[in-house]
Amino acid sequence: MLRQKISAVVVALILAFSVSGCVMLAVGAAGVVGGYVISPDTVEGTVTRSTDDVWNTAKEITGIMGQVSEENASQGVLIANINAARVTITLISINSTTTKLTVKARKAFMPKIDLAQDVYGKIVNGINR
Repeated sequence: MLRQKISAVVVALILAFSVSGCVMLAVGAAGVVGGYVISPDTVEGTVTRSTDDVWNTAKEITGIMGQVSEENASQGVLIANINAARVTITLISINSTTTKLTVKARKAFMPKIDLAQDVYGKIVNGINR
């Protein structure tokens, strides 16, 4: 009886942590790049580069991976179609050398976190080249 209660609590804790939405991830192929999953379709993190550097890299990466459909540099929003999914990249300048990078990916109203992680990782790795 006690063993079942402990098992139930452990399972509940694991489930709670797995769906909480704020988990640190190892994103990227060339190294560990910090990013947070903030929702089922969005990865977010900060990079120590200017907004212009991040914008140019994001545009290059999305152009290689798919097709840029909308861009607004003044608002820091880039929308691309990659693997039939709509990927929205948002850049917010924190200061002159730090930028908040958010990547959101959805395909037919379904979240595509794996694609968001892939795009985020490639942008961050591209900046660090």
